Parts: sequence; C-alpha cells; structure tokens
Amino acid sequence: MFRSRVLTGLLAGALLTSLVACGGTGAASTTGGGDDKTVTVYSADGLADWYKTRFDAFTQQTGIKVQLVEAGSGEVVSRLQKEQSNPQADVVITLPPFIQKASADKLLQPYAVPGSDQVKGPKAADYVAVIDNYLTFIVNTSKTAAPKTFDDLLDPRFKGKIQYSTPGQAGDGTAVLLLLQHLLGKQGALDYLKKLEANNVGPSASTGKLQPKVSKGEIWVANGDVQMNLTSIAHDKSAFTLFFPATADGKRSTVALPYVMGLGAGAPNKDGGEKLMTYLLSPEAQQTVSGDAFGIPARSDVKPTDANFQSVLKATAGVEIWQPDWNAVLADLDADVAAYNKAVQG
Repeated sequence: MFRSRVLTGLLAGALLTSLVACGGTGAASTTGGGDDKTVTVYSADGLADWYKTRFDAFTQQTGIKVQLVEAGSGEVVSRLQKEQSNPQADVVITLPPFIQKASADKLLQPYAVPGSDQVKGPKAADYVAVIDNYLTFIVNTSKTAAPKTFDDLLDPRFKGKIQYSTPGQAGDGTAVLLLLQHLLGKQGALDYLKKLEANNVGPSASTGKLQPKVSKGEIWVANGDVQMNLTSIAHDKSAFTLFFPATADGKRSTVALPYVMGLGAGAPNKDGGEKLMTYLLSPEAQQTVSGDAFGIPARSDVKPTDANFQSVLKATAGVEIWQPDWNAVLADLDADVAAYNKAVQG
C-alpha cells in the first residue's frame, strides 16, 4: 500500500488549483460546514467542460449548488487526508489507484449509486467509475514524426524533448509505469525508463501542464489521456496529435484510466452528495459525456453516437485496452514507485 513517503511530495503541493462555483462566475464561498444547498466536489482536473453543463443542470433540477475544487489525482486524496478531522468534501472524483487509496484509508463512505450495475469499470461499496478514459501520448508533428514504438522514444534526437508526469504523483504518469510493467515486466519497465531518462526533461506532478509545452514545441512528446487531449485539441486548438507507441512486435496497448467517484467520509452534505452522484451516473448525464468532454460513458447501457464519441473510437482503433486489477496495483505501488525513483535517479 501507499505509505507516507509516496505521498510526501503530494502533501507539499496539496493547495488545490481551482475553487469555482459552477453556474456562477466568481470564486465560490465556503459551504459553511454543511450547507444543505451546496455540494462540494473534490476532483482530478480534466472534466471542467462536462462539469459546467452537468452541474448547472443539477442545480436547476434540485436547487443545490455545486462547489468544485480541482487538483491533480493524488493531490485530491492528500487534501482528504489533511481534512480528516474536519471533512469538507461531499463527493470525490479521481483516477485509480488514488480512489482505491482513499477507500483503503477510510476517506470514503459506502453509497450504492443507482445504475452501478451497468458499470463494468472499477466499483466497490464506496466508489464507482463515472467516465471511462485511456492513457495515451501526444506529439507535436511540426517538430517530429510520431514515434511508432517505445524504442523510438530512446532515439538521441529526443534528448530534452520528452517529458512524462511522475509515477506516484499523477494518475497518467502512474499509468505509464503500469503499462510498461504490463508489457515488459517490472524489471524491464525499470530498465526502459532508466534509458528514457537520457531524453526526459524531468519530473512533472501535473499531466495537464505538459499539453501547452508540447503544443508550443518546447517539448515534442509527452504522456496524456484521450479525454483530456482530444478536449485540448478541440477547444484550445492545441498543436499536437495522439499516438500509442507499439512494442517490438508492433502491438499497441493502453491502460483503462477512468474517472471514479465516491462519497466523502463525514460529508457535510451527505444527502446532496448522494443526489449529485445519482445524477452524474444517470442515463441523462451519461449521454452527454462524449459530446461535452470526449469521455466514454461508464454505463454500458448508454450508447452515444455524436461526433466526439466517434473521434474517441477512431483515436483508439486497433489499440488493446488493458484493465488492471487496481487493488493489486495499490498493494504494490509504494514499492514500485520507490524502485522507479531509484532506477531513474541512479
């Protein structure tokens, strides 16, 4: 399991990056320690466009406002840990294995969200996937052709032109390590990342911050995820494309990396949090996931047909999607991150 040394860097940077009242234009006021007309959501960043439309619709239906706090995947859990004596979050949405970490540390409470039986992604008594998503890589093709294989990324022409988010801190960065372990074995993954370090710019706690660097050509290649990257291309006109590097046998693979939600332990507005979770997993809200944010509905009985959904299918065509056992990942992650740090720093 995670122990304190894995989260040390997260605790130092646990000031969250955004406090926004969706449906308004200014900074949100506090919930007042349990205001039943406000629900507070702590979320990994990347879903702002979907949240804006869905939270507005939820407020119109229920009269309950939503206060959003966004941060990196691990920072969300760090904030929950620091606030255990005075919980502030009603709903928590983050990536695995960080949601499993929150569950293991009793930072969530059980809630059987209606529709959970239609979800094939991660779920337990106290969390359920809400949007499906996948690890990917991005490249500025005005600077270089898209690398075809992982070995291509070791080419000296990429020296100082590659950056990936840090395993153990960012969800997408953790997924890079996990995918390489899946493809090459644990030692093979460490050997590869040690070689890649010759081209790597350095650590990054945020995957999202790598997008503008690739778009501007400051670096040429970075990791990302399908939902976030396609949204950036469409809405920010980012100058990069997605690619999935292959192994030596030509097989392209990725990791399923869904957004997962849970009800915060000691939630100040437990009833409002349950209502919001119920709404976000409803067919009505799930049908908008791709159109608003290039995500894939977590519910298998919701089948969108919009252009954004087709873009996701096109981007991932021919790519094998691996579904990790996230509880097993969490059990080994402290040791895996320590081994990773030793390999790249040695």
